[in-house]
Amino acid sequence: MSLLDAYALLRPWWLAALPLVGLLALRAAWRAAPLGDWTRVVDPALMALLARRGAVLGGRRQANLAAAVAAGLIALALTGPATERQDAATFRNLDATVIVIDLSRSVTEGGNLKEVRQVAQGVAEAAGTRSVSLVVYAGDAYLATPPTTDRDSFATTLFALDADTVPDRGTHPERGLALARRTLAEAAVVAADVVLITDGDGIGEAATREVAAMRARGWHLQGLFVPATRALPPGSPKPDRTALDALVRAGGGTTADIGTPNPVLAAVGASTAQHLAAGGYTVLAFADLGRWLLLLAALPALVLFRRSA
Repeated sequence: MSLLDAYALLRPWWLAALPLVGLLALRAAWRAAPLGDWTRVVDPALMALLARRGAVLGGRRQANLAAAVAAGLIALALTGPATERQDAATFRNLDATVIVIDLSRSVTEGGNLKEVRQVAQGVAEAAGTRSVSLVVYAGDAYLATPPTTDRDSFATTLFALDADTVPDRGTHPERGLALARRTLAEAAVVAADVVLITDGDGIGEAATREVAAMRARGWHLQGLFVPATRALPPGSPKPDRTALDALVRAGGGTTADIGTPNPVLAAVGASTAQHLAAGGYTVLAFADLGRWLLLLAALPALVLFRRSA
């Protein structure tokens, strides 16, 4: 939808009307001779006499041009040219990010905990000035950091995570997602990205239901997959990228490996206006300039009401 970061066409399908307006204007100009079709049906001698007596008022070529310009401006106004509201990012509950980290044994013993912390910090930085929360889970889920814009305190908590942070054994991503959803709901957040960092273990119908509830609120789920880089203990579940891919698709987001997180970082780093527009809250993100074009279209339209001499 966006033409540039700060500009957009809210209703771009109206662009299709502009060529039609142009064709109609050309047709009208072509057919509108100074006296229209009267020269074909009136005897030339009679037409000359009427002209000498001042009874010939001329054609409507000027009016046709004015009508075409007005119609073009109206069609352009209907496309919804808009600029991003500069104050959109100042409201903390308009856009937020929740990072949900899997700290179950399959992740902490897979040799990637350091990379998990680093990529989570990258997500927080990609969120810019927006508030970020941190949820950790294994057998149960905990809010490690409530919504904050203090990146230093967030980083302190983040890099203190280890295999013993969550004492509950097991893997229940649905509990981490449920806690993320409640955190966003309590803050009355309009647009949000929930970034799930996991090896895919434990994803099932319960997690899918939580993601469906998020999508119903206009929030998106992004996924960062954690592969195992060393042999897991006997009985540990294997990383499941397929399950994570399916869950993220249901959440309307993007999946990437923690080693190549750029697609997810780009999604999180999109402007607040883009996030709001994607969630159906365009009016909060962009100021529609179409009304001013409608006023401008009134100027050539005035020509249509000019009295002939």
